[in-house]
Amino acid sequence: MPLRLTGALALIATSVMVGPAATAAPAPDEADWASSAYRGGVDVVNAPATNQQTLDGTVFDDKNRNSNQEPGEPGMPGVTVSNGRDVVTTDGQGRYDLPAFDNMTVFVTQPRGYQVPVDEDNIAQFFYHHLPEGSPALKYGGIAPTGALPDKVNFPLAKSHSTQSPEQHCAVGADVQTYDQKEVEFARNGVFADLAARTDYAGCGALFIGDIVGDDLSLYPQTRELTSMLNGPARFLPGNHDLDFDALDGEHEFDTFRAQFGPEYYSYDAGKAHVVALSNIQYPTQIPAKKSSYAYGLGERQLEWLRQDIASVPKDRAIVIASHAPLHEFYYSNSYTHAQIEEIYKILKGREVVSLAGHTHMSENLRQGDLMAGWTDTLGDAGLPFTHLTVPAVSGQWYNGRVLEEGFPSAVQRDGTPPGVLTLDIKNTEIHERFTATGDDGSDQMALGINSPAYRAWFDVYKNQRGKAPSPENPNAVVQGDLGESWLTTNFWMGSTGSTVKVSIDGGETTEAKRTQTMTADDVPLIGAEYTDPAATLEQLVHGGGLHDRTSHLWRLELPANLAVGEHTATVTATDVHDREFTETITFEVVK
Repeated sequence: MPLRLTGALALIATSVMVGPAATAAPAPDEADWASSAYRGGVDVVNAPATNQQTLDGTVFDDKNRNSNQEPGEPGMPGVTVSNGRDVVTTDGQGRYDLPAFDNMTVFVTQPRGYQVPVDEDNIAQFFYHHLPEGSPALKYGGIAPTGALPDKVNFPLAKSHSTQSPEQHCAVGADVQTYDQKEVEFARNGVFADLAARTDYAGCGALFIGDIVGDDLSLYPQTRELTSMLNGPARFLPGNHDLDFDALDGEHEFDTFRAQFGPEYYSYDAGKAHVVALSNIQYPTQIPAKKSSYAYGLGERQLEWLRQDIASVPKDRAIVIASHAPLHEFYYSNSYTHAQIEEIYKILKGREVVSLAGHTHMSENLRQGDLMAGWTDTLGDAGLPFTHLTVPAVSGQWYNGRVLEEGFPSAVQRDGTPPGVLTLDIKNTEIHERFTATGDDGSDQMALGINSPAYRAWFDVYKNQRGKAPSPENPNAVVQGDLGESWLTTNFWMGSTGSTVKVSIDGGETTEAKRTQTMTADDVPLIGAEYTDPAATLEQLVHGGGLHDRTSHLWRLELPANLAVGEHTATVTATDVHDREFTETITFEVVK
């Protein structure tokens, strides 16, 4: 077990995973990323100022990997290139031609079997910004003047066994959200150290889905330093804490992000998966603007780009939609809204789709057909059209809680999930999500606890005094007379509709636990001590952090009323929607 629940609050438990291995063997060109990575950049050919109305260039096979097209390096036909509004494909010689306008980013969609170059920090280089006069005066700089439109922008690509393979592993990190150098070190010692030890994501790479920093955009260089630790390409999309808050015209609010990391939205292929990174934070919504004056939506230009981008993708591909804010979510289901959601679903209709998001600092695994009362106006009776995954944050509960000996905080999130990363394991078009808690090898997938009347009374007393609660002497004890009002709880972090949780007490008959949320049309989030994971709230209320008071992935089993006084064990086997089994054992005590 990782050290996030050591000491007085520890579960006396063991865990084992039955199913596919947590990581796959690296492909041939993944063996040593540091020496084999394709490093370079986009080839910008400048020319004397003219009144060009279009931008053209070539997408080419950069055989010698020097970023310049030379004799014997052919142009590549059928590759998608965009200016963020129009989408075109290259001709038989690899040439493209796009309408030009100020404040556009031109980018290539990486095709299967090829990889775009990365810079020295492993950040993918597949774009060119055109902003002749540069950004307006912004606190964090924005984009420097680019001058007149170049004569050509050529996009180099290198052949890649990793992106050709039908088996892909896409690492996804949400909300790195560092506010200062101390938190940068927490991120380095936690998730980035974990990713640095992995070699399974060189093809699809690592995608960080917004809130890269926490409002202080001067920390972007430190983020680049973190991604230099990776064994694969890094890509980013922006969140509400990546805004240039002093940009109030609705045109330049992500200019500093763009200068450091690339376009706000784009797409790329790896294997038979087409990944679409969306920018769905709209700012400002009012003048004078406030940091909270943002909304969720794409805007008409991005929506038109999405329509054309998806239309260019063959029907036999899986589509991964990534955004900072969820398209739908459980925690705030009665109040959450996302603009153009019906149009987005219409664009994706008939496709194999998985949606990813962050923003809320928790884990949610919402499956096709799931429904809640707050969604019926949008979805009717049909439920969700495809899987929606909310990715646990790299920062967890904003780096709160006690600092563990590995050098990162426990930071248990509002749904009881520890910080970590999600990986999409993709084989052809079949996608399996896999969560890895920070500092763990992927075998730890749940937390077990005892939810008793004594625990619930303790919760109600200290829920507003987080970090000040006294630690119960024995959190896994239950009074014999309270057995009929006590439950064994299983917080199965990536559990969902289609998952099962089965329990055997003292080696006896196996009984199936009941999920607290039904995910049907009448369902609303159930809130309060009865619907919490004691392991999470004990950590948070004693050591600080947020408040876990609801979750979509909690199962509970009423403890038998005839249990004798003394020590008992419960063995819990949780099976996810992909038939992977995870087993843990908790020891608890019945007292007089």
